[in-house]
Amino acid sequence: MKRLHVHVSVDDLVQSIEFYNTLFAAEPTVTKSDYAKWMIEDPRVNFAISQRGGEPGIRRLGLQVEDRAELADVYSRLQRAEAPILEEGATTCCYAESEKSWIEDPQGVKWETFLTTGESTTHGAAPRRNKPCCEPNRAA
Repeated sequence: MKRLHVHVSVDDLVQSIEFYNTLFAAEPTVTKSDYAKWMIEDPRVNFAISQRGGEPGIRRLGLQVEDRAELADVYSRLQRAEAPILEEGATTCCYAESEKSWIEDPQGVKWETFLTTGESTTHGAAPRRNKPCCEPNRAA
């Protein structure tokens, strides 16, 4: 079963964790010094926040899948969307090992599609020129 993913950049992680704990009536499933994530079942969402120097607000949206068959199905739909796709493949992002691809909607909203394959002790690769960690280069 697929899960909606929302990632929000925040100014104050502690204050934001308190707010979302109250909103979701749940504690985060992952908490780091710069990141927190809630895996909510109702509604089914992977909701993450981070304090990593980005401008506050929604950073990206995504579809998280549970197995390779669902990943193949979502990747097939990306191909039919007739937009440039960045196939990132195996990567480390947000304290997780994943396989992912990226696409942008007609307004430029970044969408990631991914299968989490394991945990990581690091947030992800160091930011590259013009590309923060865990975000694609603009599809071209």
